Amino acid sequence: MILLVGGEKGGAGKSCLAQNIAVHITQKFNANVLMVDCDPQRTTSDWIQARNEDASLPAINCIQLYGKIRNDLLGLDQRFDYVIVDCGGQDNLAMRAAMSVATYVVLPLRPKRRDLKTLPHMEDMLSTCKMVNPKMVATVVMTQCPALPSQYKRILEAKEVVESFGLRVLDAVTFSRNVYDDSEEQGSSVIEIEPDGKAAAEIRAIADELFAIPPENSYELN
Repeated sequence: MILLVGGEKGGAGKSCLAQNIAVHITQKFNANVLMVDCDPQRTTSDWIQARNEDASLPAINCIQLYGKIRNDLLGLDQRFDYVIVDCGGQDNLAMRAAMSVATYVVLPLRPKRRDLKTLPHMEDMLSTCKMVNPKMVATVVMTQCPALPSQYKRILEAKEVVESFGLRVLDAVTFSRNVYDDSEEQGSSVIEIEPDGKAAAEIRAIADELFAIPPENSYELN
């Protein structure tokens, strides 16, 4: 199964989300997971390097791929239980290629105007790729949300904007927490650093909600 974590807006925590989902899948399903780093900034590759230096952490495979990676991903999908693709914050060949074969596409967005402004282009890209990959499940997940109760309305309003473009948005979100940065620097995950913490619960909720959506019932884009 191929899962793409991507999007046009940088800084929304795509790599962090991909890494934490990879750890969650590895733990929950005892799965053979491969991470594919398509981001020239090598965020996930650096995370894997830090992880490999800590013998207490279970190893996760990672490779770097760029450009026209469709056939590469199809081949890797036959060898691994889960292939998690981390694409950088821009529209590029790798992201479009991954969308053409992915079962799930996760688009992290912060509940901020500059992130939401990318929705028209992302909706257009998803619609195009869905013609080639009709079973693709595309979802938006709100990340780095403000934790203050007075700011909850901002999250709801952002979700309404997403839905106005005919896109599915998950109920589960991540909040702005230092543990996400702290774990990434160590090559670890919030699930491993604080397994009973709020951030770990957020990751599990996102993954569980996402995988509960069967591909054959994926949301039809307008």
